[in-house]
Amino acid sequence: MNSSKSPGLAGFGVLKNSTCHTEKKISVFFSIIFMTAGILSNSLAIVILMKAYQRFRQKSKASFLLLASGLVVTDLFGHLINGAIAVFVYASDKDWIRFNQSNILCSVFGICMVFFGLCPLFLGSVMAVERCIGVTKPIFHSTKMTSRHVKMMLTMVCLFAVLIALLPILRFRAYQIQASRTWCFYKTEHVEDWEDRFYLLLFSCLGFLALAISFLCNAVTGITLLRVKFKSQQRQGRSHHFEMIIQLLAIMCVSCICWSPFLVTMARIGINGGRSKETCETILFSLRMATWNQILDPWVYILLRKAVLKNLYKITRGCCGVQVINLHMWELSSIKNSLKVAAISESPGSSKQINLQPLSSMGQ
Repeated sequence: MNSSKSPGLAGFGVLKNSTCHTEKKISVFFSIIFMTAGILSNSLAIVILMKAYQRFRQKSKASFLLLASGLVVTDLFGHLINGAIAVFVYASDKDWIRFNQSNILCSVFGICMVFFGLCPLFLGSVMAVERCIGVTKPIFHSTKMTSRHVKMMLTMVCLFAVLIALLPILRFRAYQIQASRTWCFYKTEHVEDWEDRFYLLLFSCLGFLALAISFLCNAVTGITLLRVKFKSQQRQGRSHHFEMIIQLLAIMCVSCICWSPFLVTMARIGINGGRSKETCETILFSLRMATWNQILDPWVYILLRKAVLKNLYKITRGCCGVQVINLHMWELSSIKNSLKVAAISESPGSSKQINLQPLSSMGQ
C-alpha cells in the first residue's frame, strides 16, 4: 500500500495512519479565500496589461508586457485549477479512496502543484534578467530582445516546468497524497528512497536558483539605476528610478518571504529523509505562504505603478509636510524614460544630451 511504484494504490497508506488533523471549516475557508483572491487579482492584472499594451506599443515595452502577461496568466490558471481540485477534495470529505481509485486525480493535482509552483518563479527570474538587460544594455535590448525571442523564452520556460512536473510520472513514481489529505505532491513522509529525496531537492534547488537569479539581476538593475540617477543629476529620470527601485524591493521581498519557508521545508525533508522532523502543520503553513506569492505577484509587478506611487507620495507629503519629489517628474513614460536615461549615460556625448533633454521635454 505504501509503495510509490504502484500507481493504482500509491499514496493511500497515508490515509490510515495520518497524524495531521486540520479543521475542515478553516481549511475550506483558506482554500476559497486564496482561490478567490488569486483569481480576482490576476484577472485585474490581465485587464490592466491589455489596456497598457493597447496604449503603449513601443518595442522596448513589448517584452516586459509579454513576460508579465505570461506570469499573471500562469498564476490565474494555477489558482483556477489547483483551487478547484482542492475545493472538490474538501467537498468530497477528503475521501480519496472513493474518487481516486486509479490515482489519476492525485497525479494531475501533483503535476499542477509542481508546474504552477516552479513556473512563476522561473518567469520572475526571466523578467529580472530582461529588466537587467534593458537597463544595463539598452541598445542590445532594443535590437535583440524582440517579441519573437520573448515568446520563445516563455515557451521554453513552460516546457521546462512541464518536464520537471512530469518527471516522476515518466519514472513511474506516482505523486503522493499528503498527510493532511488535502493535496498531492512528492513523497514527504517516511522518505527513504534516493529518488524520492532527489525530487524534493530538485524542486527546492530550482526554486532557490530562480530566487537567486532574480535577486542578483534586480540588485544589478537597482545599482545601475542609482548610478545613472546620481551621474545625470537631472530631474527627468528620478520618477522612474523611484518607481523601479520600489518595484525591485517589493519583488525580492515578496518572493523570498513567501517561497523560502516551503523551499526550505522541502529541502530539509529531502536531506534528512525519514529522519525529518517536519510536521504536517509546518508543511501546510509553508504551502499557504507560497500561495500568497501568486496572489501578490500581479500587485507587485503590475499594480504598483506610477499612479499608485503618486497617490502614496501625496499622502506621505501631506502627513510629513516634506516635499521630496516634484509631481511634474511623473509626466514622462517610465519605461521609455529609463531606456533614454540609460542610453544617454553610456553615449560619448552624454553630458551635452543630458543638458539639452530637459529643454526638449519641457517644450513638449
